[in-house]
Amino acid sequence: MAFIETGGLFAPILFISFHLLRPLFFLPVVFICISGGILFGPVAGTLYSLIGITLSSVIFYFIIKWMPGTFEKLVRVKQKMIGKHSELTTPQITLLRLIPFIHFHLLSLCLIEISTNFRDYTKSSLLSNIPLAFVYTSIGGWISNLTPLYIFAFLITLLPLIYVLRRKEIIIKWRDFFQVST
Repeated sequence: MAFIETGGLFAPILFISFHLLRPLFFLPVVFICISGGILFGPVAGTLYSLIGITLSSVIFYFIIKWMPGTFEKLVRVKQKMIGKHSELTTPQITLLRLIPFIHFHLLSLCLIEISTNFRDYTKSSLLSNIPLAFVYTSIGGWISNLTPLYIFAFLITLLPLIYVLRRKEIIIKWRDFFQVST
């Protein structure tokens, strides 16, 4: 926190660059946005996250257009996951971006497919990124205001839920249960 507070202009640039490097480290967008809320607060964190996410989307657009073979492979993966003849709308993509572990660039691929050109894609991407940045950065700002006692109480409350919501069945294959000795 002290480094961020004394970082001046360097801290936001570093944070935005984390958004750009995020796909290389397989970090979810939600993690970076929540971190922005913790480090910079909800307002500045939302702005920095929005800039970083949008720049990441623009870079993805140019990379995917530069590599048409990869684009076709990703389209086939998308068709297997979503369906061959279904196209998502920008509002649907906006809502799907709020779900934490749906792949961010898969949704960007859906935006590329429904966009007519780069300008349309950038506009759609920016609009679909606003709720994502706002919601998760606000959560980060809320977390940063909690006292350690409340965080500890919250984690202790989560532990029984993890136990209750576990998978309650075990599947054992016939061969594993009745091992045949030879």
